[in-house]
Amino acid sequence: MQFSAYRAEFWQGVRDLLPLVSGVLPFGLIAGANGVALGMSPETIMGMTVLFFAGSAQLAAYQLIQENAPFVIILVTAVVVNLRFAIYSATFAPLLAPMKRIKRWPLAYMLSDQVYGLCSVPAQQQRSDGERLWYLIGVATSMWLSWVLSVVAGIALGASIPSEWSLEFTIPLAFLAMLVSTITRPILLFVAVVSGLSAVLFQMLPYNSGFIVAVAAGVSAGLLLPRLLGRPVKPQEGR
Repeated sequence: MQFSAYRAEFWQGVRDLLPLVSGVLPFGLIAGANGVALGMSPETIMGMTVLFFAGSAQLAAYQLIQENAPFVIILVTAVVVNLRFAIYSATFAPLLAPMKRIKRWPLAYMLSDQVYGLCSVPAQQQRSDGERLWYLIGVATSMWLSWVLSVVAGIALGASIPSEWSLEFTIPLAFLAMLVSTITRPILLFVAVVSGLSAVLFQMLPYNSGFIVAVAAGVSAGLLLPRLLGRPVKPQEGR
């Protein structure tokens, strides 16, 4: 009976992820096609895709490679882009910590924005550990497959994707949709505004380093504002 319930949670996670595939598909198509345009082999592109499992970092690396940026800049940018996953992981640490590493690491590897968005909602947090775990597995595995297959499709289509489709426009829209859903408190809105303004003001910095400045500005704003207002940050405000 318990296994049947967990299996239902797994498939519920798969079903909940399916509507988000519409945002993953163009992202993956662009990642695959851009890699081909840069002269990378399909093996190299898929190696980066599986190793990174982080589309934003992969596309940022592509852009910097195209600009002949130093390796250190590429590495730092990829790390900074992915720093959010360290924050996300705090939500799942109590759930995954008791598991053996051989089981815990694959789930940690498959953490993504979509997985965090679906699995961190209050309704999921209130369920049993077993239900949360199998729901997480369902969301994470279906997300991983969606991303990998989307990149494969982008490699196959390559330069045949018409530029007038403007698929790259869907990427900021997908992130904007996730951002809006997470802004539930004034401090989060303040952090988003500071980060956005910084990104615009420093967009002309070389090697896309304005992004790093925007991240630093947003984090600093989130840390300093509560102190300026004379109150501590509540734990839920970081979620």
